[in-house]
Amino acid sequence: MKEPEKLPVARIGKTVGLRGDLRLNLLTDFPEQFKKGARFMSDRGDLTVRSYNPERGTVRFEGIEDVDEAKKLTNAYLYTTKEAGEEACDLKEGEYFWYQIIGLTVEEDGETLGRVRDIERLAGTDYMVVETAPGLEEAGAPGSFLIPFIDRYVDRVDLEGKKVLTRGARAILEAS
Repeated sequence: MKEPEKLPVARIGKTVGLRGDLRLNLLTDFPEQFKKGARFMSDRGDLTVRSYNPERGTVRFEGIEDVDEAKKLTNAYLYTTKEAGEEACDLKEGEYFWYQIIGLTVEEDGETLGRVRDIERLAGTDYMVVETAPGLEEAGAPGSFLIPFIDRYVDRVDLEGKKVLTRGARAILEAS
C-alpha cells in the first residue's frame, strides 16, 4: 500500500517557558488546523496538539510535560496529508492549497505562457514560479519567471480546466 503524501505545515522552534510549550513556525496559511486534539506526523513520531496559542505562536503536545522533553522536538517538521488538511481547513471562495496550483498551465488571452512549477512566499506575497512554455523560451524568453498571486495578475483559477488565467503576466515575462 502506498504511503500518503505528507505536506509540511509547520516547523517546531525553541522551547518557551518551563512547561513544554514550543514556538511554532507556520508553513501554512491555515493555522486553524492546530486545534486541540489535531494529530500531525513528524520525523520524531506522531504528535497530538494539547493546546495552541496563535497570539503567542506556541503549541503544546500531549505527553510532553516539561522543557527537557519539549527540547527533543526542536526543529522537527509537522506534516499532514492532503485529505486531513482539506478536512481541517475551511477554504473561502478564491482560496487554494498550493498543491492545487502547482502543475497548472498559465494562460493569458488564449496564449500559454508556461506551467506553475512551484510557489514561493516573498515579503508576505505568494509568487507562482512559472516554467516558461518551450516556444516562448526558444524565442528568447527566460526559462522561468515569477507572477505575484494577487488579483492584479491572476484573473481566475480553473481547477477543472487545470489552468490559471492571468492578465499582465505576459508583460512580466517580457520584462524578465
